Amino acid sequence: MGFDFNRRQWLTIIVISIADFCNAICVALQAPFYPQEAERKGCSATEYGLVFGVFELVVFLVSPLYGAHLNRLGPKLLFNGGILTTGTCAILFGLLDKVEGHIPFITLSFTIRIVEAMGNAAFLTASFAIIAKEFPNNVATMFASLETFFGLGLIVGPTLGGALYGLGGYSLPFAVLGFALFCAALMSCLVLPRGNDDEDVKPTGGPTMISLLKIPGVFIAAISIICTSMSIGFLQATLEPHLRPFHFSPAVLGLMFVINGGVYAASAPCWGWLCDRPFFKPKYVTAIGCVFVATGFMLIGPAPFISSESQLWMTVSGLVLHGLGMGSQLVASFSDALSTAIASGLPNSIETYGLVSGMWTSTFALGAFIGPTVSGVLYDSIGFQSSTVFVFVLHLFVMVVVLLFLWTCGMPSKMDVSVSAGDLLQLDGTLDESVLVGDKFLPPPVRTKSRRCGISMEQSRPPGMNSLIACSSYKNRRSPWTQRTPRYRPTYGSLDHRYRGAYAT
Repeated sequence: MGFDFNRRQWLTIIVISIADFCNAICVALQAPFYPQEAERKGCSATEYGLVFGVFELVVFLVSPLYGAHLNRLGPKLLFNGGILTTGTCAILFGLLDKVEGHIPFITLSFTIRIVEAMGNAAFLTASFAIIAKEFPNNVATMFASLETFFGLGLIVGPTLGGALYGLGGYSLPFAVLGFALFCAALMSCLVLPRGNDDEDVKPTGGPTMISLLKIPGVFIAAISIICTSMSIGFLQATLEPHLRPFHFSPAVLGLMFVINGGVYAASAPCWGWLCDRPFFKPKYVTAIGCVFVATGFMLIGPAPFISSESQLWMTVSGLVLHGLGMGSQLVASFSDALSTAIASGLPNSIETYGLVSGMWTSTFALGAFIGPTVSGVLYDSIGFQSSTVFVFVLHLFVMVVVLLFLWTCGMPSKMDVSVSAGDLLQLDGTLDESVLVGDKFLPPPVRTKSRRCGISMEQSRPPGMNSLIACSSYKNRRSPWTQRTPRYRPTYGSLDHRYRGAYAT
């Protein structure tokens, strides 16, 4: 699984991975000791629980806004601003133990957490878009690599936070990780490409989040993300009470919580590599993930129709299967949403990458907010065993929807157009002077007929470009010469800057 990346691409991977790792640690850092500090200040479990929950709610609300305006703000500015905001908020959160009084403490907690969520959403949306733009032929693999580092950060965060808390008290963990994020932001400023043509970037009447979600394949991917995130939040809220009868020590209990996250981090690159294979559609990976998650929850409960009492081997096996399902669904959904959006006519530009990134971040946060809420209600009303059936049925439903979509829309259609030079060969042995493109946001172009096949085609390539080159491009819709939209900054265009002179005005 080797990749022929240039120096800039490798530096981009390293910087974003380090920042992703540090950011995930900061997000999960306060879990082991913030509740204790909040209780000392007179806060109830409901109050400090909302401090955690409001984070996901804010990410859900602001991520689509970042995605829609990513081209105007610039990916690098959004990335660095998000990292700096998250690091600053981490340090400020570490000073809350100096605040006296219940109301000031909880008010500042909410305020800092909300601003931190805005920075986190900005950073994630920009990083996904940068990866999509820099690695157009390895989107799923690179996205999975980022998710691996983020998953490792979520595992390391509580452990490192607890160790630093024991070493230096409440403020030390936040100070150390905030400083690490500042270093990551400085590194990204030096390494990530500069935007040299910001003055040329103008707002366009291009795609919107509504137009993105109106595409059936993208909407199904969004549903898959929400359901997967709900399954993660479900266990975060109710797994610990379910494990109490086993009488685990704190160390063993902590290990139980990282089983699914560890499997997710280890398996994500494999799912990404599989999604990038031309012979394997990402929706197949999504369906496989649904089977894994449904089977995992059937064992974790276990479901009432499997066994009446919980057994350790079943719980561990279920958590492993859940981790595999998490990786396949989350990785496949991003790759699938991006390729489906472009194949359905959205421009192959940073605007579309930003929209898909914002959609992924937002829907994941929505599921993370709904999951613990629903699981708590179900746990109180019908118990853990019966409540796992809800997740089991939910993922089976998603699997059926995905398979039905593949069955009804899996035939070759305009959503996946590839043209060979042979298709444009005329009777006299010469190549027809046109190529297939499609972009519903562009005005109708002049069309001509192929003498051989009678296919209606657009004459959109630049003057002097040989038709064989144009037809051999990667699913020609993705090629830069089909993009007659206003110019985007070439620093994040893996192809645009090389052919800019061919269509610059």
